[in-house]
Amino acid sequence: MGPTRARVPSHALTRLARRVLGLRVVGVERLRGGTKKGVYRLVAADSSTLVAYVWNTAENYWPTGPEPEQGPLDHADGADLFETATRALGSVGVRTPRVYWAGYGLADLGDVALVEDVRGPTLEDHMRHGSPTLVEGVLDRLGEALTAMGTRREPGVGKVGRPLDRERSCARVVVDRAREDLAEGARRRSELAGVASQVQVRLGALFEAVGPRFEHGLVHGELGPDHVLVDAGGEPVLIDVEGLMFFDAEWEHVFLRLRFGDRYPRLERSGLDPARLDLYTWAQHLSLVAGPLRLLDGDFPEREVMERIVEHHLGRVLALARG
Repeated sequence: MGPTRARVPSHALTRLARRVLGLRVVGVERLRGGTKKGVYRLVAADSSTLVAYVWNTAENYWPTGPEPEQGPLDHADGADLFETATRALGSVGVRTPRVYWAGYGLADLGDVALVEDVRGPTLEDHMRHGSPTLVEGVLDRLGEALTAMGTRREPGVGKVGRPLDRERSCARVVVDRAREDLAEGARRRSELAGVASQVQVRLGALFEAVGPRFEHGLVHGELGPDHVLVDAGGEPVLIDVEGLMFFDAEWEHVFLRLRFGDRYPRLERSGLDPARLDLYTWAQHLSLVAGPLRLLDGDFPEREVMERIVEHHLGRVLALARG
């Protein structure tokens, strides 16, 4: 664990809200964020609230180092990707927090987006403690949102708001990343090293079984129930949308299946390609071994959570390799 991080100074957010929105902020509360940005609730003098998303080095827990050219599955940071993603989702009727203002490269802050405070709770909270009827309704509306996202299509693959890759297929992007994750995971965990050759062979066979595809819809990329808020009207509100991309729907559905478990059938759709689902399942498990291991190299505070994720998905890779 490293030293305590220097967080965003409250006065910087207070001044920003006053300057760009004319709000007199009387309170700043740090909320639980993700691994790449900070999340703060700003309380105004009239008791109204909004949320500040902040992207800067102090809020990013991923180890620093030379970054390859940004591809579809690489980290997504910054207010520009966030703004572009919210516009793309809004164009197909999918709800995200309303963006009031966004700025880039601000002194003391970095990139900032000031957005609507959707109080939630998250769909994950509702699934644990809420009304089954409410949860079923939200899941059905989330399924409708996923269908709408599939109607916005492009021939290339990549992050919304970035140049699209028209040379590599989604399957090629996935298998290349899976091999990188396998190599990195095998360096760190001897159990994975022991089956690495079998996994390499299996990845190659699964990749060869995938046929061509020429168009791709919008995919969130990490759409777990913790990335869906539920507003006062019972509508799902997608958050952490910076990674929105044009990609195979099967990539999204493998992740949905992992995260929603026995609730997934309400989100399932017809027409998914079994060959892609098989390849992407292996790749997701490998990603969820290698990624958390990278985070554990740094000072990410929720270490037990990451360790549990590593152990679960390492177990799944080992079972697949030996089965």
